[in-house]
Parts: sequence; C-alpha cells; structure tokens
Amino acid sequence: MKCTKQYRLRFTEKARKIVDSLSLEEKVYLMSGRFNLQQEMENTAVDPDNKHYNYIPYPAGGNEHLGVPELLFCDGPRGVVCSRGKSTCFPVSMLRGASFDTELEEKIGQAIGKEIRAYDGNLFGGVCINLPYNPGWGRSQETYGEESFHLGQMGSALVRGVQEEDVIACIKHYAFNQMENSRFKVSVECDKRTEREVYLAHFKDCIDAGAASVMSSYNLYQGTHCGHHNYLLNDVLKKEWDFDGFIMSDFYWGVKDTVEAANGGQNIEMAHTVYFGDKLLKAVKDGLVPEEKINDSALRIVRTMLAFTNDYGPEADTSVLACKEHVALALKSAREGITLLQNENQVLPLDKNKVKKLLVLGELGTSEPIGDHGSSWVRPPYVVSPIQGLKLAAPETEVIYNSGDDPEQAKKLAKEADAVVFVVGYDHNDEGEFISEDEAEGYTGSDGGDRKFSLGLHQKDIDLIKVVGPVNKNSVAVLIGGNMIMMTEWKDKVSAVIMAYYPGMEGGRALGEILFGDTNPSGKLPFVLPYKESDLPCVQWDTTSQHYDYYHGYAKLEREGVKPLLPYGFGLSYTEFKVSDASFTSDNDKVTATCKVTNTGKVEGTEVVQLYVGFKNSSIDRPVKLLRGFTRVELKPGETKEVSISCPIAKLCYFNEKTNRMELEHMEHEIYIGTSSNNEDLIMGRVNL
Repeated sequence: MKCTKQYRLRFTEKARKIVDSLSLEEKVYLMSGRFNLQQEMENTAVDPDNKHYNYIPYPAGGNEHLGVPELLFCDGPRGVVCSRGKSTCFPVSMLRGASFDTELEEKIGQAIGKEIRAYDGNLFGGVCINLPYNPGWGRSQETYGEESFHLGQMGSALVRGVQEEDVIACIKHYAFNQMENSRFKVSVECDKRTEREVYLAHFKDCIDAGAASVMSSYNLYQGTHCGHHNYLLNDVLKKEWDFDGFIMSDFYWGVKDTVEAANGGQNIEMAHTVYFGDKLLKAVKDGLVPEEKINDSALRIVRTMLAFTNDYGPEADTSVLACKEHVALALKSAREGITLLQNENQVLPLDKNKVKKLLVLGELGTSEPIGDHGSSWVRPPYVVSPIQGLKLAAPETEVIYNSGDDPEQAKKLAKEADAVVFVVGYDHNDEGEFISEDEAEGYTGSDGGDRKFSLGLHQKDIDLIKVVGPVNKNSVAVLIGGNMIMMTEWKDKVSAVIMAYYPGMEGGRALGEILFGDTNPSGKLPFVLPYKESDLPCVQWDTTSQHYDYYHGYAKLEREGVKPLLPYGFGLSYTEFKVSDASFTSDNDKVTATCKVTNTGKVEGTEVVQLYVGFKNSSIDRPVKLLRGFTRVELKPGETKEVSISCPIAKLCYFNEKTNRMELEHMEHEIYIGTSSNNEDLIMGRVNL
C-alpha cells in the first residue's frame, strides 16, 4: 500500500489542514536539513573505530506539536550506512543487477527497510539508478548496469521492498549523474530523445512503481544545476509524471541559490541548511519566491510523512541488524550475481579431491571486497575475504597465499600447486565516490573517483597473470570491481575468468562455493565487454561540459557493427541450456515471447532468459534491438520448463521531438528470446504493431 500513490493521496486533505495551520516559518522549517557537523565530529571522536559522516540518520523537518515526524535519512545502497551499529552489507548493486532477480531485490529492500527502522530512520537514500555512459564512472558500482529498462526493473523492486517496511525510498541522483571527478561542475548536454529514452526512462519507471522521494544531482543539465532545474523538477517530475512525493537535494552542495532552487522545484535542502531557512524566509517576504511554492513543498512533505507513519506498527528491534536471515540474503545475492566469463576445458569447478594445494595470488586475495568507502560504505560485523571463502569451501585443501609482488617467485609456487587463483582488480582507492583532491576537504575519506586512465587491470596484475598464468593449466582469474574490466590483453593466459564485482560481506564464501562447485554460477553481465576501450563512448573526466550521445554500451556496438568480446547478458554455467519452440504474439497492451528451456547438462542450474525487441524497420535512427524483459528459471538435469516473458507496448515507443511525446512506430518489430544479447544466443520472431 505504501508503494502506491493512490494510498498516499488519501492523506492530502489531512496534510492540507496541517499545512494551513502552520506559519511561514514552520513551513520553511519542514524544508530544512538539520545536520550538526560539530555533533558529528563529537560522535566520531567518541567512537573512532566507526569514524564516518553517517554516524546517525540525518534529520530534517518535522513538527512534533502537530504530529508530523521528522525525516530521518539513511544512505545506501549496499545496506544501511549508519556507523552507530553493524549493518548487513549486501553486494553492490552492479552484482545484484547481474542476478537479474527482481524478486530477490525486493526481499533485499525489505531487509534494508527493517534495518533502517532499527536505527530509527524512515528514509532510505539508496535507490541509485544512474546509467553509466562510460563504465569508468567511479560510482557505477552503486547502480545496476548499463541498460535503462533493466535499471527501471531492478530499481522498482528495491523501491517496493523498502517501502513495504514503512520506509520512504528515495531514488537518485536525478539526473544525468554519470561522473565523479567533475560532478560539482560539469554541465551535461544531450538531445531530447536521448534524455527521455536513455536517461530519464528508468526514473519514470521507479516513480510509476511508487517511489515517494527523489534526490536531485549535483551536476548541471544544459547549464542549470539539477537541484534548481525547473524543467526537470517541476515540468517533468511533478507535472508530466504527476509525482506526489518530495524532492531533496544531494548533501551539502546540492543547492547553490535560494531563489532558483525554491522556484525550480526543490523541496528540502539536505543535509544542513545554508540557502533555505532564514534566506528562504526573506526571499518569500521580498516577493522573490511565491508562498505557493512553500505551501506545495510543505504539503508534499507532510502528506508523505503521514502516509508512512500511519499505523507505523511496533517499535523496530535492533536484533534485525545483520541478523541470520539478512546475512543469508546477502549470501544468496552474491551466489546469484557472480558471473562466470570464461571456462576453457571446464577447469571449473575445481575438484576438491584433486586440488590438494591451491595458490592464491594478488593483494586482493586477503581484502574485504565490499566496495567504495564513500557515502555508500556499510559497516558489517565481519567480511569473508576471498581466501577465507576458499578455505571454507575446501577445508581439506592447503591454501597458500602470495601477494604476487615477485612474479618469478609466484611462478615457482604456481608450478608446485594443483590450481592457481588470481584475485585482481580494484578497491576503494581505485574507484568510488570523489569529493576533492584536497583530503582535508573530503568528508567521506574516499580516495576513489573515476577510472580516468584505464578500464583495465593494474599493470602489475596484468604482468603477474602473463608470467604466472601459463605455467598452471588450472588457472583462474577472479575480477574484483564495480563495472566492466578489460580482459583482451591477458584472458588467453588463464583458463577461467570470474567477475566477482564487490560481492559484500558474504562474498568470499559465495566465491569459494562457486570455484569448488557447491554453487552453480548464474550471473549475467549487466554491461557489454568490448575488445577495445575505444569502442565505448569517450568521456572527459575532468571537464565542465560533457555531451551524451544517444548510443552507449551494447546498443552502440551493435549499431556500429562492432563485435564485443562478451555481449550484454552473457554468463556461463556448469551446465548447458537449450532454448527451443519459441513463439511470439502481441495484443493492444503487450508483446509476448514464449519458449521452452531445457537443462541438457548433468547438474542443476539457473538460466536467465532475456527478451529483446528489434527496430530494423524503423524510419528513424533506433537501436538494432533493446532488452525489454527477463526472468530466471531453475532447472534440474534433463528438466524442461516453458517460459513466457511479456513487454508492455509502451516500452517499445520512441520520443517524437516534433510532438514532444512518446509514440509507437507502427511497423513489423523483431522479437528475440534467448540467453544473451548475442544473436547467436537468441531465437527471433516478428510481430506487427
């Protein structure tokens, strides 16, 4: 119920009566963040082990006398960011995107909602659905992948789960936030079709799914700060999409001007008040901001708070923090998302009876692979490292660790081992949230930012793989990172490659299970992997202006006839699947593809079946095909199941710049169903619409 606008609108009249009874000062107070930096410093001094700016939920607004609770914001999206306790650290969103499991994502949302309640919070700022134009974006680990439709589906699932627990879900960062190093100064430019079809579509999906809050982004769009943007906030979000909730700024620097922000549609300045408060009061009294703007903000805030605190239920129990059930969800998520990219000669899974001595190489082998140390940094009670996970999976195997700093020594050790696992890639020092080059100015402690130099491994890791990989036929490279990592230069030096992303607190355990065959991998790439970095869109990471083209990712490569190293939606299994007997239908509301999926191998496994729609007959420039549906199917050896996937007709429309609306192009559409975006993995049919 809390996820529906219809439910929340029931509180409009009650909210209006409250707002009508408030003074101007009280209404402006509702729009004001109240974070106390001095108090935060005192908190971290008391508890230096948990030093972090998210010590307690951030407060804003509220009116105790009239029964309007204050907003209490907790960050995400890997779990609840609150240093006051130990939260469940789920895998990063990119790994969860690789699972293509909306049902699991909704359950993760429910778990996060429960843990926010345990911290006395009521607002979750962790539904990050920005689309990476280029995978070098340092914070792309916080989103689900490169595909707008997929982002909308996964983000909507998280929204539903969080809001089922009486916690407001905030989707962010609206909009065009796809770089870190220039996020405070860059102005993004794109045409209207690109804006609507590529960068705003998934935000609308989450609004339609019931998201009750939106966070504006730091960057500018066409010269105007997104936190002040009349077109984005008022015209599109509130009027065109009929959004009923409230908008908040990104923290500290998301509002740059009192009058422009208030008139542009901003409802709350977070996390503390600089441009609203007394300055906003004066702007209203001076006639620069109509009081109607203040009334609208107050109504949105009060109505939302009443809806989410009506029948609030029993007090939350702190025992839910990192509880057994939530940790099990984190493990399940890691198992489903870790993606097998290469498995020459079926080296994997490793045989516990034959691999008596296992060599683990690379500095990340003993690391805690949970991701960025910026605003999304979750503090779990423990983290299972890759080497710990391997030892748990094969307790009878001797596991030897070496950093790999001396490749010749590592080569000697590899010759003596039964198998070698390279754990290579990135950590929070390589990619993540970026604040300032001056560490004294940074409030997150992050040293990350965008991958502005290369999308490949560190040279020392490449050299290590090239030297050591060929000496042991049972060699596996495990990649740690938040988005695509180039493989072309070294992939032939190892037998197997696994993309582990940042797999969360239980990630090492899941990795060990997969390597030794206790879990069959089922993750699928939520991005394309090219042969060359130059196949991807060019981005200037330190810039004041960036143009976004209509094409990026797999759609760009396919449109240009460029074959990828690995296609979008690709992922191997320890079994084989066959897709057959496909049929395709359409009606006034949707297109549907149906097929049979058979597990033709010897072990149980899960396949992700994907629906794509093609536009080859279009009279305008459109992608060759786009993902428009997906589902997971579990199959025992020899088992066959029928799978049906439908896509709403509305998701086949394009934005007509002449009429300024989404329109269906009446023509014959290609419909594909299969196991990746590669045409060889798909069965095609046609429907007339």
